[in-house]
Amino acid sequence: MQDPQQLFRFENDTDPADAHAGVLVASLGGFVDAGQTQEVLTRHLLAAHPSTVVASFDVDQVLDYRGRRPVMTFDKDRWTGYADPSLLLHRVTDRSGQPFLLLSGPEPDYQWERMAAAVAELISALGVTLTVSVHGIPMAVPHTRPLGMTPHATSQRLLGETEPVFGTVQVPGSFVSLLQYRLGEQGRDAMGFAVHVPHYLAQTEYPDAALVALDALVGVTGLDLSRDELASAAVTTGSAVAQEVAGNEEVTALVGSLERQYDAFMAGRSRPSLLAPDASQLPSADEIGADVEEFLRAFSTGDAQSPDPGGFAGPASPSATD
Repeated sequence: MQDPQQLFRFENDTDPADAHAGVLVASLGGFVDAGQTQEVLTRHLLAAHPSTVVASFDVDQVLDYRGRRPVMTFDKDRWTGYADPSLLLHRVTDRSGQPFLLLSGPEPDYQWERMAAAVAELISALGVTLTVSVHGIPMAVPHTRPLGMTPHATSQRLLGETEPVFGTVQVPGSFVSLLQYRLGEQGRDAMGFAVHVPHYLAQTEYPDAALVALDALVGVTGLDLSRDELASAAVTTGSAVAQEVAGNEEVTALVGSLERQYDAFMAGRSRPSLLAPDASQLPSADEIGADVEEFLRAFSTGDAQSPDPGGFAGPASPSATD
């Protein structure tokens, strides 16, 4: 493996000794992020709190440009813009003046092991004691009930008393998952939260999920983070979803079925999964996909109020740029 330290550089005006922070939030995408939970939360953290870039990674070494082609702008007879991708380490300050680090950008396509080693080098150099990640996963749960989440960590000490929803499963890997795994091998503290997003809302921005993730982040780090903007967006989105669901009998029936399953579980029935009152009723991947397609197709009709011609996209989240 090539030298991990050659994969990143500190900004010219950054002295690593002055950039220390105890918490690192790793936000680098992944195989799935239902409700765009991670993306919405990252935008919110950078928009609602002062920040500065302290380090950047050499994206040319880790990204597949043909797999995720950057956007370019053509104006009349010439190229006028290029949205160059970036992997950046931000030093963010919460409302009480406490700093934390936020690693954001596209998930690396190449050199995962070297990238993980590079992040570990930064963790050591900047005094990080806890690395946290969040993302959304699609679940057969209704939007009308509180969102659950699956916490995971390198040590049971970080989790406390929890009741796992899943047993042993094998899933497609992500860089952030590998990072947590490697940090655990090194004896470092790292944890993550997978927010359970209603599967019929998985392809749209769902601020409720980002708000749950934000509260989880605050709970484990003690950071004083603004939540007003996300809370407001969640209320707006909730109203829009309720209106759209009420206008579609099939979706209303689907939500009603999910509500009964959820309530049965919460009533204390001993079942193997939060997804359904009986394991035989667990929806398959094809069934979930069909539900999602049906839900989105409902909002592409003339009765839909969504401004998105391709389907229900939900109200826009608070605008910000990385």
